[in-house]
Amino acid sequence: MRHEKGTVIGSASRSRCHSGSHLLHPVVHLHIINHDGELYLQQRPEWKDIQPGKWDTAVGGHVDLGECLAQTLMREAREELNMDATHARALSPYVFHSSCESELINPYYIVTDVVPQPTDELDGGRFWTQREIASVLGNNVFTPNFEYEYRTFILPLLSALKA
Repeated sequence: MRHEKGTVIGSASRSRCHSGSHLLHPVVHLHIINHDGELYLQQRPEWKDIQPGKWDTAVGGHVDLGECLAQTLMREAREELNMDATHARALSPYVFHSSCESELINPYYIVTDVVPQPTDELDGGRFWTQREIASVLGNNVFTPNFEYEYRTFILPLLSALKA
């Protein structure tokens, strides 16, 4: 558990954090962008307790007790996509509230042409064009926090990368 400023104030299990307790807990997200401006998204497995089957940020995971954000990012990128996230760059952290949890999300991005290799933690993934994403935004295809990050961080970033 963390305070909104990121200070650790205790620990709690994943199930307790997702139980409606709204204990603020830290997570990392990694957006993977290729040099064509496409965004790699993972498909969440149907067995997930939160947002099953939806398309989501390429990598996402909880920070373990005693782990720093960089360690979590590297661990999750390896566990989910067999990728090295060494060159990822930080975006602005924010707090996300849903009906069952509150997360302190620490988003990152990386521009690479390395094709992710999804592990069995996911139901696969693929690169999406901006047009494909725009055509289904708001239609319950993506997780709500992905949609927020896409609009807030990724669209402006993609515009800046084109310039």
